[in-house]
Amino acid sequence: MSDPVVLEVCADSVESALAAQRGGAHRIELCSGLVEGGTTPSSGLISTVRSRLSIPICVMVRPRGGDFCYGTDDFETMEQDVLTAKHLGADGVVFGILQEDGRIDVERTKHLVELARPLKVTFHRAFDMSRDLKESLDAMIAAGVDRVLTSGGEQRVEDGAGKVRELSHVASGRIAIMAGGGITESNAHRVIAATGIHELHASAAVSVSSPMRHRNDRISMGAIKGREYQRAIVMEDKVRRLLEAAVNGSRHGARVR
Repeated sequence: MSDPVVLEVCADSVESALAAQRGGAHRIELCSGLVEGGTTPSSGLISTVRSRLSIPICVMVRPRGGDFCYGTDDFETMEQDVLTAKHLGADGVVFGILQEDGRIDVERTKHLVELARPLKVTFHRAFDMSRDLKESLDAMIAAGVDRVLTSGGEQRVEDGAGKVRELSHVASGRIAIMAGGGITESNAHRVIAATGIHELHASAAVSVSSPMRHRNDRISMGAIKGREYQRAIVMEDKVRRLLEAAVNGSRHGARVR
């Protein structure tokens, strides 16, 4: 029998995390700063989500936006964030560290893996930014990483599907491969068919307008003007439809877990 479909949904709020769980998501990647690709959520958010959800929660450990080449201060922050996530009941942590030349920083990755145990560790799409994906895969395995999220080095996983399939063969069960990057209900089944990967990562979110009636359009609190009056939230029905599409498109023995 084929592997079951496993869907991880990224969420940056209690509302989105709950919607993902109701929609059938199997795991949450909890983060903040989704505009920057995800940063470490607050201890308050981790604690509240943990108290409200029954499914596993993997906490993003990324101290800032930008690149994944971290200085001493950044790395010390990551150490503390790993310990905080563990203390607050997370089931896993998600991070990625690169050296200046684009290689995986094996030494510091291994250190954080050991610090996180017994939590599971996912290496996020910093992997896709590395200089050689096969080399990086071996490096992560050597560091003890449990899972890697990848689009095959492309913006969208559909474009990198061939590389993801190739990486899965190279991994040969030594590390879990999770496909992510532009996965929707319209292409989930194609991604599974093209990659052979049954573990998917998606946002399943839509942009919603703020309920605020009073607005000061002269001011922007961030670099992107107008974002104070809109935000992205996960929709329960989108999660459900995405999961159904993934399962229906991989019915060669696949089942929902």
